[in-house]
Amino acid sequence: MDRLRDQAAQSAVVEQAKGVVMAQTRCTPDAAEEELQRRAETEGHSLLEECWLTLGSLAPAPVHAAPEPDPVVPAATAVPPPEAAADDAGPVDLGPLGRELVRVATSQDLARCLLDHLAPAVDADAVMIYSRLPTGGLELVGHAGVDDTLAAQWQQVPPLSGIAVLDALRAGEPLWLEDVEADRERYLLSDPPERWRSRAWLPVPNGDSPDVCIGVLRSRVGPFSAHIREHLQAVARLCAGRLLAFATRPEDTADASATAVQAVFDALSGAAMLLAPLSSAPGNIEDYRIDAATEETVDVVGRAGRELLGRRFRECCPALAGEPMWQGLRRTLVTGNPYESEPFGLQELVDGIAELFTYTVQAARLGEKLVVTWVRHSSSDRQEQRLADLQRLGGLGWASWNLVTHEVTWSSQVFALFDRDPAHGPVGLTELPDLALPEDGSALRHAIGELLVEGRTFDVPFRVRRADGLRHLRAVAEAVPDSSGTTVEVHGVIQDLTAQRSAELALVESERAMLTQHDVLRAERTLAGRLQDTLLPLPTRPVRLAGLRVEVAYLPAQSGVHVGGDWFSVVELPDGDAVFVVGDVAGHGLDAVATMALLRFTAKGMVITGSSLTGALARLNTLLLHSRDSHGTATLILARYHPAEHRLVWAQAGHPPPLLVRDGEARFLERPRGMLLGASPAPVYAEAECRLEPGDRVILYTDGLVERPAEGIDRGLQRLSDAVLTQHTQGPDSLPLGPLLASMLEGEHRDDVCVLDIRAPLEPAVARERARRQPVP
Repeated sequence: MDRLRDQAAQSAVVEQAKGVVMAQTRCTPDAAEEELQRRAETEGHSLLEECWLTLGSLAPAPVHAAPEPDPVVPAATAVPPPEAAADDAGPVDLGPLGRELVRVATSQDLARCLLDHLAPAVDADAVMIYSRLPTGGLELVGHAGVDDTLAAQWQQVPPLSGIAVLDALRAGEPLWLEDVEADRERYLLSDPPERWRSRAWLPVPNGDSPDVCIGVLRSRVGPFSAHIREHLQAVARLCAGRLLAFATRPEDTADASATAVQAVFDALSGAAMLLAPLSSAPGNIEDYRIDAATEETVDVVGRAGRELLGRRFRECCPALAGEPMWQGLRRTLVTGNPYESEPFGLQELVDGIAELFTYTVQAARLGEKLVVTWVRHSSSDRQEQRLADLQRLGGLGWASWNLVTHEVTWSSQVFALFDRDPAHGPVGLTELPDLALPEDGSALRHAIGELLVEGRTFDVPFRVRRADGLRHLRAVAEAVPDSSGTTVEVHGVIQDLTAQRSAELALVESERAMLTQHDVLRAERTLAGRLQDTLLPLPTRPVRLAGLRVEVAYLPAQSGVHVGGDWFSVVELPDGDAVFVVGDVAGHGLDAVATMALLRFTAKGMVITGSSLTGALARLNTLLLHSRDSHGTATLILARYHPAEHRLVWAQAGHPPPLLVRDGEARFLERPRGMLLGASPAPVYAEAECRLEPGDRVILYTDGLVERPAEGIDRGLQRLSDAVLTQHTQGPDSLPLGPLLASMLEGEHRDDVCVLDIRAPLEPAVARERARRQPVP
């Protein structure tokens, strides 16, 4: 598409140039095209370049008719090419620029196009295009490479001496400024002068007195070479044809244009203005100038129509210049999208009485200006708007059925609810059920029958199928009877309940899913609890074996499924030794119970059959790695007590250390090497040994006893040590685990807790002495 547009634009340029040659030589179109082609070949130009040069050679003065040439003689002999004599510096390749000029639509676009072309060719850093005003001053009509602030400062240049652009236009010759220090003494240069070390001002040929000058500014130091000068002058000549199409001097047509626009506004009814933006800086609109106004447009002091022309908008209509509206006008000016304000109130004097009226302002862009209209709404307009807003926000519409005249009236919202084209019209009351789904139509039809026969008001939900899916609607209607009680009219409301119904269905579905999940969890908890009770029976009283007294406590977690993987074993071997095991399988539920059972019974079997403690741990690790849950892990303590030697040998797999209480002091045993089960295929386990003395107490436990959220494990271990010492003042035959657990597990505990309290009995004499020292309660 871009290529086709370029071809069409280039063809238009060629046809215009052919017309110039035909007017100058009075030749045929074919001869004019041949003449242009001959000139291009002679000067070394492309055909498009020659066409631009030909269009630029037109002078504003009347052209004297030339003698009619012999139609047989080629047109080239009639009038010499206008640029041949002036261009004696040799051909310059401007073909790419000539093709780009066909896309240029404004002077600003031309400046950007020239900078793109001249930057690589002559090291240009900026381009400025000035047009001479009728008053003798200059106006900047295009710039590129110049920031907006500097462009705003040099937008208007008065006809003063020391202005290089004016000197170039007066002389009609290029002006080369190549020495900043010398040039600044003669000419007024833009700040900072050192930014552009060399400048060229090139008048664009246009008869005897050029009106447009192109400035090429370079940061490069040094003179313009002969080749560059030739190139720049050729560019200026080439741009002459393009500049003829631009309104570089809008003042020439301003009066006529303003008169024509005002004539249009004189014929319009209502209040409307044509506003031109007034900016102190780019993008900052301070006010608008009124360029046209209708006769019904009145300002705050009573001026109307043509009396408002040239005045400021804020001065004439201060009440309409509020911030929201001001921003809306600016967006319309920038984006071109129409703007409509929210209705607002404004007091006006009517017969000396202040009345409040509602207005709406609308704006649309027209070129670089705005057409602004405002409408005063009557009370009926406001009520109708409020009714429309109510229907839209409430998702409802009204309908009326006259049973005498058979007239049916629907609001626009009813058509939208049924997704029915208004062109098809509304449907009768008895036809309304046909719009519903078949399974809902019968209930609606029955309700309508009762209303028509008995005058009974109905409220019936039903569903309709629309293009965007299924919608839930509600119809409410009442009968209007005549004096005899016969129903003559029916008034009704149709409401969209889709959102409400969807929320209700989602709530029901959520409740159903919650109940299902609750049943599943309850069944799983019951099953897991039964399995755990079967696999891990708890003794009801302390156990005595190998001369030791052992108390066991197990508390399930108080959240989630109340079964987990904490477990223990207390076994007396045939040789009289005792084995103690405390373990903790990661997780809860049936999987944790199954893994617990696997490890518990396997560990017991290994120890009974004579496996060492470290060997049993290594085999349990292998078993867990090859179980159904290959990613499961567990911690474990295995301890074997030899009563003859009072030795407690133990090994551990990632488990918290045992707590030893002796002579009123508590300390944690140093853990031997050992990694938790299921973490590595080749862990290393070691044993540790502790000799128990009479009255010693060893506590084995799982991490649920010492862990709390947002608390380090060291803090939990310290709490356990302190709690045991507090409870240790009681006698050796007491059961201290209850108070100990109550002290350690304040509030809800989120993990299972398993504790083995192993106590070595005191010698009889020591026990009697300790009992004697106990205070009498």
